[in-house]
Amino acid sequence: LGSKKAALRVRKSITKFLETRLRLKINEEKSGIRRPIQMELLGYGFVSSYKKGSKGNYNLRISPKSFKSLRLKIKRITRKTSPMTFDERIIKLNSLMYGWVNYFKLGKGWTKLKALDEWVRNRLRYCIWKHWKKPNRRMKNFIRLGIFSNIAYSWSRSRMGGWRIACSPIMRTTVTIERLKQRGYRSFAEYYQRKVYG
Repeated sequence: LGSKKAALRVRKSITKFLETRLRLKINEEKSGIRRPIQMELLGYGFVSSYKKGSKGNYNLRISPKSFKSLRLKIKRITRKTSPMTFDERIIKLNSLMYGWVNYFKLGKGWTKLKALDEWVRNRLRYCIWKHWKKPNRRMKNFIRLGIFSNIAYSWSRSRMGGWRIACSPIMRTTVTIERLKQRGYRSFAEYYQRKVYG
């Protein structure tokens, strides 16, 4: 109870200083007294540190809202109906990745970025599948990428939806990560790891 009273006194003092001396308007909805784990600031949140001897300390984390915003931006770039070439998509994705990771490199987020990467690759595969368009072209591309002709024929005429095809083994084993990288694809998680750990 005492600490809450102290926090209220500090808040009142800071608010008075900002409004009278600096002539700044305080947003009552965004300001308040709360625990660090309930706070979000400039796209970051806080999480308790579980290191031995660091009780009461907190680490930065990338907020869920920031990840949601990132996914929406990626979705726009990798939308199969967007009039872009594959190379244009890659350029836009990489530009987004460089800016986003450099801003959020102070927060914990590698695990989520690793899962995000898998989703991004499947989105790109969906774009490729859509670009192949006709069954014969799909079959020829599967064969060119090392699939036996009878299997290529069967998959090229599959009645599965495009997204299910994109997530299927046939696309993962043909449009591999290495092949995507040859076209300029970069992993969010790998770039984040390089920026954080060198």
